[in-house]
Amino acid sequence: MSTVSLKKEANTITKKIGFDNEKYLKEQTQAILERVKKFDNKLYLEFGGKLLFDYHASRVLPGFDPNVKMRLFQKLKDKADIILCIYAGDIERRKVRADFGITYDVDALKLIDDLRGWGINVLAVVITRFENQPAVNIFKNKLERRNIKVYTHYFTRGYPTDVDLIVSDEGYGANEYIETKNPLVIVTGPGPGSGKLATCLSQLYHDHKKGTNSGYAKFETFPIWNLPLKHPVNIAYEAATADIRDFNMIDSFHLEAYNKSTVNYNRDVEVFPVIKRILEKIMGAESAYKSPTDMGVNCAGFGIINDEAVRGAAKQEIVRRYFRYNCEYVMGFADKETVQRVELLMKNLDIEQENRTVVEPARRAAMEAEKSKKGNEGVFCGAAIELEDGSILTGKNSTLMHATSSLVLNAIKQLAEIPDKIHLLSPNVLKSIGNLKENILSAKTVSLDLEETLIALSMSAATNPTTQLAMEKLKELRGCEVHTTHIPTPGDEAGLRRLGVNLTSDPNFSSKNLFEA
Repeated sequence: MSTVSLKKEANTITKKIGFDNEKYLKEQTQAILERVKKFDNKLYLEFGGKLLFDYHASRVLPGFDPNVKMRLFQKLKDKADIILCIYAGDIERRKVRADFGITYDVDALKLIDDLRGWGINVLAVVITRFENQPAVNIFKNKLERRNIKVYTHYFTRGYPTDVDLIVSDEGYGANEYIETKNPLVIVTGPGPGSGKLATCLSQLYHDHKKGTNSGYAKFETFPIWNLPLKHPVNIAYEAATADIRDFNMIDSFHLEAYNKSTVNYNRDVEVFPVIKRILEKIMGAESAYKSPTDMGVNCAGFGIINDEAVRGAAKQEIVRRYFRYNCEYVMGFADKETVQRVELLMKNLDIEQENRTVVEPARRAAMEAEKSKKGNEGVFCGAAIELEDGSILTGKNSTLMHATSSLVLNAIKQLAEIPDKIHLLSPNVLKSIGNLKENILSAKTVSLDLEETLIALSMSAATNPTTQLAMEKLKELRGCEVHTTHIPTPGDEAGLRRLGVNLTSDPNFSSKNLFEA
């Protein structure tokens, strides 16, 4: 193992607070309640983005609480119902939410549990564009047998061109109606394309047939409508959605109606004429909305208190997305166009890979590992972390442990002010784990991944006060920047995710084996 410590003053801009949560909460609460009053005290609020654990927002808006939106809805919980939508195709294809490494159906279950933890119950789950798929039926059965109401909505006939068919008993009327009690109905989902809009409009159709003049609005955090089109925060949204080909544009409808320039994204602008016609058909009157921007109630831009800080943080997020899509490309999850789109965004903002300060130290650590000839099976890996004080530490792989394991041990030793020559892991513990892997589990290598290292650390801490002191510093790694020269193995990835670091990797595999257990 080796440690390199550097002070990086140039990157301190991303550490500054750029967002005021309390200001945002005040503005956002007021905007939502005012919109509810405009529609016979019944509003369906399509909720884009992450309801909980919005780590993208917290990365590009330093100071943004990843759960601030739940704090908002906790204030409104006595006035709100929550409907959770999930697209049947995402269940069938086992689409994965990258920040948690779990599939969308599992994320839906997690969201229900998390909301309960906030004292909020999900009224119902809607499976959209349902086609009676076997995997989807299993998911549906699982929920219903846990006493959760599940509704199935099919593809809307006539959509998007035949408005008369869409707004009829054969269109939205064919969907099951969800009984709601409160004036605000939050319609959310695990990701884009979950069918939230169709669910909102279907509910509006049924309400208006029953004589309730309910309304619709949209809550999207990004892009931020009152920031410039080419602001890095908005460009970071384009980078985050490069795989689904989203791009930002000036809302031409808003510009024409109010002679004011605002920002929206292509799908909302393209579909607006259709949505406007559908709303007018349902309501039997001219729509109150003249633009996609009008439909929104997002106030995130009003919470920004340091533009320089959010610009710097957003540029860092674009680099992170670049590395992520490159890794997904070599693993077969993304196509070349996705990578090229982010590369173009970086060029337009004059951003390089090396603007991420942990990249070069990690690569140097890998070269040091190669020179020492102690790498695992000829693959030499390096890793680097930037701590809160700006110092950068590195780790490299060896016959004993993976580069990420070495990195984390080096980091917590520095944080605990423990000399480098003192070992945190008991030799007996390492020997016992090595014996288990090699002689009992028949593993190809005894080198410890990060998840195994953390377990070994906890075992050693039981008898070693120094190790216990170091282990308590693990929580200080949350939010730190980490880069590895190779795609993490499952055990490394799981460990880094639990530690809560912001991880990027070069698109290289850590082993010549095609299968990693």
